[in-house]
Amino acid sequence: MDPAEKPNTQRLIWANGLQNIGDQIVAAKTVLPWLLHVGGAPSFLLALLVPIRESGSMLPQAAITGWVLSQKSRVRVWVIGSIGQFLSALGIGIAALSLQGWALGLVVIALLATLSLCRALCSISSKDVQGATISKGHRGEITGRATMIGGVFGLLTGAALAFLVGENAAVWVLGGVVIISSFSWLIAAIIFNRIEAPESAAKASKDAGENWLRRCVDTLIRDKDFRRFVVVRSMMLVTSLSTAFIVALAAEAGSNIGALGFFLIASGLASIVGGRISGMWSDRSSKNVMAVGALSASLILIAVVACSYWVSSTINMWIFPLAFFLVNVAHTAVRVARKTYVLDMAEGDQRTRYVADANTLMGVILLLVGALSGALSTLGNDIALLFLAFIGLIGVVCAKSLKEVSQKS
Repeated sequence: MDPAEKPNTQRLIWANGLQNIGDQIVAAKTVLPWLLHVGGAPSFLLALLVPIRESGSMLPQAAITGWVLSQKSRVRVWVIGSIGQFLSALGIGIAALSLQGWALGLVVIALLATLSLCRALCSISSKDVQGATISKGHRGEITGRATMIGGVFGLLTGAALAFLVGENAAVWVLGGVVIISSFSWLIAAIIFNRIEAPESAAKASKDAGENWLRRCVDTLIRDKDFRRFVVVRSMMLVTSLSTAFIVALAAEAGSNIGALGFFLIASGLASIVGGRISGMWSDRSSKNVMAVGALSASLILIAVVACSYWVSSTINMWIFPLAFFLVNVAHTAVRVARKTYVLDMAEGDQRTRYVADANTLMGVILLLVGALSGALSTLGNDIALLFLAFIGLIGVVCAKSLKEVSQKS
């Protein structure tokens, strides 16, 4: 690594690591559903959390890319997004302390949507800044180490909730945890603002006013490499959508995996284990990391379904939590790898467009695949898991067609 890159490297690691801490704690799959449940919010609103969090940060990206490209400082865009996430998360924590029932649920949903929009700003601008300031061969390691930081704090928080507070945590405890964790985004903004981006990364775009929807569709149709990446990334949803069904299958078998603290422990530990290793591996071949992650997750899901049929419930009480952890490790690897891949497959404003267009398309695909897997789950959680395992195996084959972009230049 160029010695001149080291200060920016540390700032990127800590800024993104602090953002990951917020993601681990203010999480739509763990803490927020638990918060709404103990706060008396209706279950209908709980079901909206994950779609709003995931798609809300992806769908707007192509639409706001023009504005991002028109900004002379992409660092400032990231700082704005991080401060927005801080204010949104802070509002969620305050709402938990002061509201109940429908009021709590509606306010949390609205603030989560705002947080997701601000996350979209960070997602677009961070790839641009990191690609402009860090050379190939070191970008994946930054993403992996930042993921580890979030995992450590997630694990510690989960352990505190599981062993010190217990499963019946009062609303004020969870509200306090959310408020404290919200400040991670504020500190991240302060650190990121110190990144020294080169002049080439701070040019105003000449085509910021183009039709974003037409550009997004045209890119998908005409750019073969981009289209292949979007297809492969769609198949990688096996790792992000399957964990909820593993938990549901475990609940059917009488397992006690549902405790919030243990969810956070499993998620945090997966980030620690998978973050650093997958980051370094992604710098060698990010497409291979995606393939291995999808293959591992698919085989684990098939094994989980088999165990649900042929293994006793006593043994499954250990197998299901282990499977939840392993799939989260695979998800961490896939997440780090696909971020590294899109960083390495283009340069400058083209990279920014790729990130925005891919995430907008993924927002739509996520809703479609999520709805389909949810519909299949009415036939049984095992059917939904087998469907996700199937698309994951297709993704392994498709990943081999991707161009190799992550080798050191």
